[in-house]
Amino acid sequence: MFLRSRGSLSFAVTILPAVLLILLALLPRPALGAAGVGLLVVDGAIGPASADYIVRGIARSAQNGDQLVILQMDTPGGLDTSMRSVIKAILTAPLPVATFVAPGGARAASAGTYILYASHIAAMAPGTNLGAATPVEVGIGPQPPQQPSDPVRRPGPGGAEDAKKPRDGADGPLSGSALTRKQVNDAAAYLRSLAQLRGRNADWAERAVREAVSLSANEALQQDVIEYVAADVPDLLAQLDGQAATVLGQEKRLATRGAAVNPFAADWRTNVLGAITNPGVALLLMTIGVYGLLFEFMNPGFVAPGVIGAICLLLGLYALQLLPVNYAGLALIALGLLFMVGEAFLPSFGVLGLGGVVAFIAGALMLIDTELPGYGVPPGLVAGLGLVSFLLVTGTVRLALKTRRRPVTSGAASFIGAEARVEDVAPGGMEAWVRLDGELWKAIGTAPLRRAQAVRVVARSGLVLKVAPIDTQQGAST
Repeated sequence: MFLRSRGSLSFAVTILPAVLLILLALLPRPALGAAGVGLLVVDGAIGPASADYIVRGIARSAQNGDQLVILQMDTPGGLDTSMRSVIKAILTAPLPVATFVAPGGARAASAGTYILYASHIAAMAPGTNLGAATPVEVGIGPQPPQQPSDPVRRPGPGGAEDAKKPRDGADGPLSGSALTRKQVNDAAAYLRSLAQLRGRNADWAERAVREAVSLSANEALQQDVIEYVAADVPDLLAQLDGQAATVLGQEKRLATRGAAVNPFAADWRTNVLGAITNPGVALLLMTIGVYGLLFEFMNPGFVAPGVIGAICLLLGLYALQLLPVNYAGLALIALGLLFMVGEAFLPSFGVLGLGGVVAFIAGALMLIDTELPGYGVPPGLVAGLGLVSFLLVTGTVRLALKTRRRPVTSGAASFIGAEARVEDVAPGGMEAWVRLDGELWKAIGTAPLRRAQAVRVVARSGLVLKVAPIDTQQGAST
């Protein structure tokens, strides 16, 4: 009996570990401590601030050991330089990046389409759209209308129109100036290369650039533009569980079901950069900087206007070098501010000042000449700054005119008509020393002078005053 019990115990000790290992293997992998998922949220135009936020967010997720970064995006477009910096960060990221156009009603237009195509995983929420990727650059102006000679599009697989356009864009709907064609062709080739890199619909990508077409979420899924349609981030993570993504030539298997989501919120650096790279704020900072330095130069020793002005001017110039600036507009702004500063020092009686106000307003309206949403200078701000500048110029002119009509109170001319008192008289009474404003002056009288007599200065020759007795003048006038 003892031997049988011992044999049963030995069997249990041998079998139980194997059973436990099998059960552990069947458990969901997230329960065993799967790596987390980074979450970046971009809501607005792609600019220097949002690009810096995305690049730093991807780097931070890689440092934290996250298995995936989700870029939740709702954008109308953005700047080409900022978009390309984001795409470079995605293409060189050591972990997969999933661009998710969400929530419902969001869009990934223009620059957002390029970023979505560059991502390892592309997903959209129901009720969202992407496309309209035609580049809108500074100074291009309105695009020419579609030419009637465009070739007829042939239906492609699934009923979708197949874009068989000439690649050079000569007969495309956006064919216009040589500069426009170059930019459109460059953008089309760039987006097509991203589509080929990720195995997505390259023909539709080219149409999005040349014809500014858009797709809904379901249509994008049907045409192989995206891989997933998900209601929210948890739904997307559930669909991605067990899927593979190729990162820098290596396949990485995702275990995202129930994985911890680590959001990366925008910090003070992103907020400050986003504030100063607003074209209106940049213009305001530059204007405050110039006026602050002007007031400091006019009133040396105040210190505060100079310090504030220098800081604002440097911040404004830093913001402008990050933005697509029209240099003709910037030159007009600088010329206008220079004219308004010159009004305070030159006797132009308003001509320089008014010309400066006109040049400033024209330059401000031309400063950011782009149709990108969120990257224009508000006309109301331009009108307000122009009005403030006009009031400053008007005040300067009025002050100059009022000063011009005042009698001279300093210098040689201020001695004429001043009263003095005789301190000492030379023999003969025609020469004397008189005290004027606490100083002794040699004087020659128009009549004999006597000690302690009150006299009035009628002329000056070098260091010698010509004086007349006040009582003699009164007597003569009587």
